[in-house]
Amino acid sequence: MKILVSLIMIFSFMFASDATIEVIKKVESLPSIAVEDASVSYDDTFRLQFFKAVVADLNVISLFNVDRYHRVTEYDAKRVLVENKDKNYVLRYQMYEDDSEALNVTMKLIEDDAEVYSKSYKVKKKNIYMFIAHAMAYDINEYMGEPSVEWMKKKVIFARIVAPKKSEIVIADYTLSYQHTIVKGGFNLFPKWATKEQRSFYYTSLDGLKPTLKYVDIRTAKVKSMMSSDGMLVCSDVSRDGRTLLLTMAKHGQPDIYTYNLDTKKFRRETKYGGIDVNAQFMGKDKIIFISGRLGYPNVFSKSLVTDEIEQLVYYGRSNSACSSHGEYVVYKARETSNAFEANTFNLHLISMKTDFIRRLTATGVNEFPRFSDDGDAILFIKNYKNQSAIGIIRLNHNKNYLFPLKYGRVQSMDW
Repeated sequence: MKILVSLIMIFSFMFASDATIEVIKKVESLPSIAVEDASVSYDDTFRLQFFKAVVADLNVISLFNVDRYHRVTEYDAKRVLVENKDKNYVLRYQMYEDDSEALNVTMKLIEDDAEVYSKSYKVKKKNIYMFIAHAMAYDINEYMGEPSVEWMKKKVIFARIVAPKKSEIVIADYTLSYQHTIVKGGFNLFPKWATKEQRSFYYTSLDGLKPTLKYVDIRTAKVKSMMSSDGMLVCSDVSRDGRTLLLTMAKHGQPDIYTYNLDTKKFRRETKYGGIDVNAQFMGKDKIIFISGRLGYPNVFSKSLVTDEIEQLVYYGRSNSACSSHGEYVVYKARETSNAFEANTFNLHLISMKTDFIRRLTATGVNEFPRFSDDGDAILFIKNYKNQSAIGIIRLNHNKNYLFPLKYGRVQSMDW
């Protein structure tokens, strides 16, 4: 019996850090937290909006069993509300408007009726209140000593199809509570952040005679045409230093992968297969991952940018048409059904290049365009199901998925 227990413990430690193994945290084992609203200056509708944003973000960080009741108190009350006396933690905040009409929020985290953490926030306009909620959840996560959730504070950029050959490019927070349409009119797709600071982006315009890659500086609102190409032109990824683009172009009839150096203004053709090579992403500095039809069906391959060596990465699924990578992990889209008369199911799967495990991350609908966060903690993806388009978040180490539906239109592509 001791030998059996020892073997189980050894196996557990071997795979404890493997994200392809599902990690399940029981709700009952999580500490409880309640939220108390001590706001002034704002009406009940806005107070409830902010409260719901805070509760949603506390759920997404996946550290607490979150009480969803909206309760009001005084910010300087010495004790938590009687309804919350048995909670492990209480988050109390106060919203107020100053003379410049800026939204101010002060918050404190309470444990056993004692303040253990506090912080203040300010934004110029109340319509971006959700970024304060994200920052609060981020800071509480930091206080609890958990791995960073920096991705919560980043913006998402996506293309939304609103009519045949009509689209919008939208900048949003990850929950889609905030949305700012930055490109309207025409048919513009595949937005991609140009730098990690998210101050500029690329997109493909299909309004002219040829697909054209354009660059937008958000601060100046200036739009610059970078290049055009017959057939197809998409910027699928940008190097971490922002100086090299990965492009899908069809200069020779079929789409191939190219790198483009912004300093030298030179292209390099990375793939020369006679079929389809698309959707390349950087895997570190010297390798890319991409989708190719060289097996007779779409699948995931890697290519060295130094030796030109190409390797098949995925051996499960026969229609694997989108991918993203982080370190040793690859997430990809695979078709699960093949029915000519009904909508097919496309799910996301996670593999490690060091093990043979495959972890399915989604269950229904069409799940596509996966994108790892910079730290690998989360995956952003698009879900289309029953005529509803949504952006989803997968917390890998917590085995939880969250969906944020789009109010109108359909998400075509996005970047994080």
